[in-house]
Amino acid sequence: MNQPGQGRRQLAARMGPTAATVAANLRRIRKARGLTVYTLSDKVEEAGRTIHPAAISKIERQERQTTVDNLMALAAALNVTPSALLLPPDDDPGQTIAITGAGPVPADLAWDWVDGARPLTVPDGDQGTAKLDHLLHSRPPGRRTSTEG
Repeated sequence: MNQPGQGRRQLAARMGPTAATVAANLRRIRKARGLTVYTLSDKVEEAGRTIHPAAISKIERQERQTTVDNLMALAAALNVTPSALLLPPDDDPGQTIAITGAGPVPADLAWDWVDGARPLTVPDGDQGTAKLDHLLHSRPPGRRTSTEG
């Protein structure tokens, strides 16, 4: 028999560090925009997606995960890039960001990866193959240009 609150604890245990980052960023950006969960819900619905205010609150409290469709709708309603929800607002190379499936990564590298500028990992001794492969499979043809030297 489940004890009270056990389901929430199990969900929180399954959520990775990216879910925690999305929760914190959603709350921070929503408040910076002066929006309540109700007004944000209304903005999302005006764009054709339904996310109830209670669901937004649960995402912010890490009691509910969001889908990729809802993440995109929330980013659009907040007028930010999806990466603004996915990564902390810090690109200091001295700081690390925990990324689900990758572990701790320097903040500047994480942002470059999410922005499509470079692969997340480059093998030692790589002569540029990893970056070319990344550009080939991560960017549309018209955007396959290098932003780094």
